[in-house]
Amino acid sequence: MKGPSQADLLVQLAGDVDLFVAPDGKAYATAGVEHHRETWAVRSVAFRSRLASRFYTMHEKAPGGQAMTDALGAIEGRARFGGPTRPVFVRVAAVDDAIYIDLGDPAWQVVEVTAAGWRVLTDSPVRFRRPFGIGRLPYPVRGGRLEELREYLNVGDGDDGDARLRLLVAWLLGALHPTGPYVTLVLYGEQGSAKSATARLLRSLVDPAVTPLRSAPREERDLAIAAASAWVVSYDNLSGLRDWQADAICRLATGGGIATRRLYTDDEEEVFDLRRPVILNGIDDLATRSDLLDRAIVVELPRIPEEARREEAQLWETFAGAHARLLGALLDAVAAAMRNRSAVQLDRLPRMADFARWVVAAERDLGWPDGSFLKAYMGNRQAAHELGLDASPLVIPLRSLLDEIEPWEGTAAGLLDALEVRAGERTDRRGWPRDARGVASDLRRLAPDLRAVGIEVTFVRVRGARIIRIGEEARRCVTTDTPSTDAPESASPVRHPGPSMRHPASPLRHPDPLPMSTEGDGGVEGDAPVPPSANPACPTCGKRMVGGLGGRYVCTNAPGHRLKGVA
Repeated sequence: MKGPSQADLLVQLAGDVDLFVAPDGKAYATAGVEHHRETWAVRSVAFRSRLASRFYTMHEKAPGGQAMTDALGAIEGRARFGGPTRPVFVRVAAVDDAIYIDLGDPAWQVVEVTAAGWRVLTDSPVRFRRPFGIGRLPYPVRGGRLEELREYLNVGDGDDGDARLRLLVAWLLGALHPTGPYVTLVLYGEQGSAKSATARLLRSLVDPAVTPLRSAPREERDLAIAAASAWVVSYDNLSGLRDWQADAICRLATGGGIATRRLYTDDEEEVFDLRRPVILNGIDDLATRSDLLDRAIVVELPRIPEEARREEAQLWETFAGAHARLLGALLDAVAAAMRNRSAVQLDRLPRMADFARWVVAAERDLGWPDGSFLKAYMGNRQAAHELGLDASPLVIPLRSLLDEIEPWEGTAAGLLDALEVRAGERTDRRGWPRDARGVASDLRRLAPDLRAVGIEVTFVRVRGARIIRIGEEARRCVTTDTPSTDAPESASPVRHPGPSMRHPASPLRHPDPLPMSTEGDGGVEGDAPVPPSANPACPTCGKRMVGGLGGRYVCTNAPGHRLKGVA
């Protein structure tokens, strides 16, 4: 009688492992190894190697490749359809009122952090998996102070140095929050300002890895796999970010799925739904899009004087001796944040309010003056707004336009024409919008940055047309479907030409001027327009204006082009 096949024998060897499935549908196995438990994905190299090793020990020969494939398929099926569902974590986990941090050591020890403090456990109550390349954290030691980081980080001196240090410590503290959201740390500065060394050191404090820094991802799948394989994602020496990269990093910071086709399949999707702390570094201002700046701490590292430089080998040798103390101090800060968070009340909720509240809760235990973190954070955000405005080719011509007419009001097409007139050769720059839809999209992205410097942007719909109003009082829009609160009830809004109205340079023909309705500010009265040939040219686009009664002229090209007080 023929005996069991190699595949059957391999399945039998896995009979003593605890099989289960994670919420994302992946099958896992947990087994006792010496005096601890280890968890592997069923399809991982580690689990395959374990089965092959046990098979060789028992039968003194290696299993066949097809037998291993068949066995893993059967084991995966048992986990999916016969095992329980349990969450699986990488490096940091939260269960009930405790945070667990995998030390990454051979004994699979974890740190348990609660509001009362922290301790090291030899038997983890949660399931951690260890992707290839995960590094080992030291056994934490009590009594350290995070102020000691000044010796290893290039933050500079004085008030600016204090602010930089607090922002970097805040990122570390946020990186050990188990659920986020996470601010993205952006480091930039001139060559030789220790950007890469700073990124490596900060990552080593919370999530050391065999390869701590990566090159830029080439596609979203690369970014998703990097995030699934580590707790902290760190990209080194970037020269800029493409739009899709910035969008993907935004989703990684605050949560959002990245879906790709599963390899070797035609119609199956693989979805990565992850939140991760991210570090980016480069010489240039990497984060220039407002949505990413809204989720970032941007730190410009100062130049290191020649006399202050030291050998990198010496830096890492001294840091290795302090790592355990620094980790213990960071765990003390996490416990303080858990203990005090419910009592923290912020007068103003900044963007990434959960992160800000988490850090403020640990402020006193860190020895910082009350309000010092929010002062540094809000100052950093203001500087980030300025970075976002400096990076946009629209801002200089937009400010020039507002110097002439404020508030400006009109269609996206009219705005693009007005900006192109003022931009000149700058319209050939990368990033200049190609059409009205593009300028409206860019303006929506810039709206938070513009608001921070006192310029409001409002989008409204008037009689079927989308109207943009820009200026200090953009929210008090005269051109609405309801009369202005400053106008008598009988006043009616200005009639708008269609959205296809273009600058005179456009080949499109302008229609005859529209009759103007009564305005409540004492401007145009009646419906009879003055012949355009007798009226002044619009200072915005050059087209002859209509109206003139009461000294007020209105351009038919865009209702925001107005000239008042012309005889």
